[in-house]
Amino acid sequence: MTYTEASMDALRQAGDELADATVATLFARGEVGKFNTLMRYVSAVGAPLPDGLPDVAREYLRATSAPPDWVDWGEMEKARLFFIDNNVHISTALSFASMPACYVVPQVAKLLSATHGLKYPSKRMAETGQFTVYLMQPGAFESGSRFIPAAQKVRLLHASIRHHLRRENRWDTDVLGTPICQEDMIGGQMFFSLLVLDSLHRLGIHMSTEGAEAYYYAWRVVGAMLGVDQDAVPTTLDDARRFLDLYMVRHMGPTEEGAHLTRQLIDLYEEVVPGTFFDPIVSALIRHLVGDTCADWLQVSRTPWDTVVKAVPHLLGVLETIEDRSPLGAWALDRLGHLTTILELSSLTRGRVMHYAIPEQLKKDYGIPGTVPRTHRWTPPAATVSP
Repeated sequence: MTYTEASMDALRQAGDELADATVATLFARGEVGKFNTLMRYVSAVGAPLPDGLPDVAREYLRATSAPPDWVDWGEMEKARLFFIDNNVHISTALSFASMPACYVVPQVAKLLSATHGLKYPSKRMAETGQFTVYLMQPGAFESGSRFIPAAQKVRLLHASIRHHLRRENRWDTDVLGTPICQEDMIGGQMFFSLLVLDSLHRLGIHMSTEGAEAYYYAWRVVGAMLGVDQDAVPTTLDDARRFLDLYMVRHMGPTEEGAHLTRQLIDLYEEVVPGTFFDPIVSALIRHLVGDTCADWLQVSRTPWDTVVKAVPHLLGVLETIEDRSPLGAWALDRLGHLTTILELSSLTRGRVMHYAIPEQLKKDYGIPGTVPRTHRWTPPAATVSP
């Protein structure tokens, strides 16, 4: 698959037709509040849709109630097992590589600041963590699971943000394209899949090609359910690399919003880490996983732990040796990883379930200060050095 400036520009103009139409109708009919209230009771696959649910929402929920018909369930099971085997490492990569990578894309950083506000970093991280845990549970697409309703709500949440920003003239579409456009959604899909795999490699985690491909495939399924046009999405890891490289060169660069969001992320996880002695490891992990250039753009402080973190692959190599040589050790490490992931999520959610409601107005719910400003494209240096 070939990606060009022209094809990427076309993706910048596209949103999500089904979700956008649904949200527009809900707002036009004044039914958003009713939808949010009733949908709090729909959190699992198979739950009956409540009486009084707006017709347009009912139609949307039925149309999006199943994964795409091209899903290979064997690959999805491989992805789930890959997650179980690497859940702590994947959680680390999502927190300290994927999220900061979002912040180094100016229009994404500005949009996250605008729509989540600068006061609620734990909500943003909790929503992401809970969504991933739902996806990797056994039977994620079967009756009783929580993943599909979460995906349906997140898709409408994205559409509502597009609706607000365009209606209130708070987004320069001529310069930035459609808010939460297809290019940025595919970029996000790459951050949560390919970039996670890159981060595992940087951490020294040994992965089979089969496991890595299955994990990437699972996020293709996720993307489809979130309204990402999979005809435009790379189907192989090699094509995904080409897309991500072009996407980052087109957009990445420093912004005040990106630095602020990163500072919030660091502060949030320093609260989770017991005591203060290990606090600098959060910044060190981010710098190790995203690289010095991006870390400097995000104003991530350098600390003595930067050198210590480079030894992490050796420590993880010891743990992997134990896992490979002892079935009991493998079970214990997998169980410890699961418990650590759940503990991290519990710390972020503070025991609450995230409901992914449609914001009725951004100013009230998220505190947007004003129009999202234009961004300036980063120009790569004339010569680069391969890592």
